[in-house]
Amino acid sequence: MTTRAPLTTGTLPSRWTKVGGAIALLTAIVSALLVAFAWPSARSSVHDVPIAVAGPEPAVAQIRTALDGRLPGGFDITEVSDTAAAEQLIRDRRVYAAIDLTSGAPQVIVASAASTAIAQTMQTMATGLGQAGGAGAPVAVRDLAALPADDPRGAGLSAGALPLVMGGLLAAVLLTRLVHGTVRRVAGALGFAVTGGLTVAAILQFWLGSLSGFYPANACAVALTIAATSLTILGLESLFGYVGIGVGAAVMMLVGNPLSGTATAPEMLPGWSGALGQLLPPGAGGRLLRSTAFFDGRGATQAVTVLVAWVAVGAGLCLVGGLRARRTAAAAAGLRTTRTAPAETGSAYPATATEPLAD
Repeated sequence: MTTRAPLTTGTLPSRWTKVGGAIALLTAIVSALLVAFAWPSARSSVHDVPIAVAGPEPAVAQIRTALDGRLPGGFDITEVSDTAAAEQLIRDRRVYAAIDLTSGAPQVIVASAASTAIAQTMQTMATGLGQAGGAGAPVAVRDLAALPADDPRGAGLSAGALPLVMGGLLAAVLLTRLVHGTVRRVAGALGFAVTGGLTVAAILQFWLGSLSGFYPANACAVALTIAATSLTILGLESLFGYVGIGVGAAVMMLVGNPLSGTATAPEMLPGWSGALGQLLPPGAGGRLLRSTAFFDGRGATQAVTVLVAWVAVGAGLCLVGGLRARRTAAAAAGLRTTRTAPAETGSAYPATATEPLAD
């Protein structure tokens, strides 16, 4: 008589509680993603945007009242005496736009390369000022730093923020998987930052036409952003393993990228989020690239400082993680040597001690 063996399925089905936990975790993740990317866009508004107003004090006071009436708290106004001073503030990236009242008829000066969203807002304000002036008189709008003709909306620059973050993250993951040794991983991250900076800047500038300015400066801006991201994540991985990669990815992608203000402007993001975004590599990198591409590098000091600080932090974390791994390996090697060493001179049998010998 033949007995048929019971069928085996390899592994038992998971408990329903585990299924419920997975559902809850996925729901939490998709909710976090939605909040991270949708909240800044849904709550974006014009508030405390720095602009300049040039002209005599009575006219400036009148414009200030008109702006507060249309957008309460929307602008942080700097008063200057003439047109040249207002234009210099725009070129130095200290303000986004200016209203010039020195010639009698109002004139609005914008810099669409600094922020297309704010430039459009100022053009709308110019229409309102013209209507308020009577007879629907148009107000002249002059773009002091225009975007390239091939990309007048700045779509390429805005869309390029996420690939930079993804490039730094993928570099850290691949180097962790494929390359052994702290020095070699750091060298790989820096090497990729150089090649990635040259390639991304070339695509944005020569193919898509989204950048102007000095190509090597643009490539350096991209390279510094990639290096800050990849070295930071590499350092976190060297200390905390894959948990470090997860933390680094969350900070860069779920916090840094949505709060970078690259698509609009940091001042348009809700509350303190815009200022926070400028302290992270995506926001600092976006500001640096705008400065090198359209403003001859002016206004880039803070961005460079932030990115260099992140590079230094990432390299420091890699160094600490590498030293810790070396000490761990040395301790393990010492323990193995102790276990296989002879018990006494002339003895043919190995020692059985499990404690390492004292140094």
